[in-house]
Amino acid sequence: MNAREQILGRLRAHRPAAPVSAPEVAAWYAAHRPVTPMAERVERLCAGLELAHAEVHRVTPENWVDRLAEVLQARALTTLLVGRDTAHGARAAEALAARGVMCPGYGQAIEHWKERLFHEVPAALTAARAAIAETGTLVLWPDAREPRLMSLVPPVHVVLVDAARVYDTFYEAMGADGWAHGLPTNALLVSGPSKTADIQQTLAYGAHGPRELVVLVCAADTETEAEAEGAGA
Repeated sequence: MNAREQILGRLRAHRPAAPVSAPEVAAWYAAHRPVTPMAERVERLCAGLELAHAEVHRVTPENWVDRLAEVLQARALTTLLVGRDTAHGARAAEALAARGVMCPGYGQAIEHWKERLFHEVPAALTAARAAIAETGTLVLWPDAREPRLMSLVPPVHVVLVDAARVYDTFYEAMGADGWAHGLPTNALLVSGPSKTADIQQTLAYGAHGPRELVVLVCAADTETEAEAEGAGA
């Protein structure tokens, strides 16, 4: 009997006599992680992001581009990479052009403009697929319109988050967003700017990838007011 057969033999010998039932994950979360109002979820998300050194701004569908312009102006940035085929990217490009900000799109293979992306693009704007209040985490689903390098290469990464897609837990986000029915090549979980603890076991921010993470949490005033009224009824 060779080593492989010996290992398999030991595994089979200790195999449970009866099939082990799957854990009741949904029931556990229902009992231990109740769903909270949107305002509370957003509050916890912002607190978690700020704790991880992200810069967070509360915005509305009407003023988020104005706040984005202020963020860029404060850093003297005149170039912002956007996904021009997305609604938010097209809106940002149109509005920022009048303010002297160039908004190139990511419309070609990386081999054709790698040097420019790595050395001439200081910031990028992407949208979050969802966010997780419990851990202060953004969920990004890169695709052809907003490739993964948009969130990994530019020193400043600006993320637009829809407050209605802020979930209490990772489990809730996966269920509500249908993760079981299909995933992108990469699903990214972002909880602040890049960091590493390789340097003398000291946590250092901005060591690789984006040095700054700016989050625009977008909610219409009527959304939070309606939810507050519903909670008080």
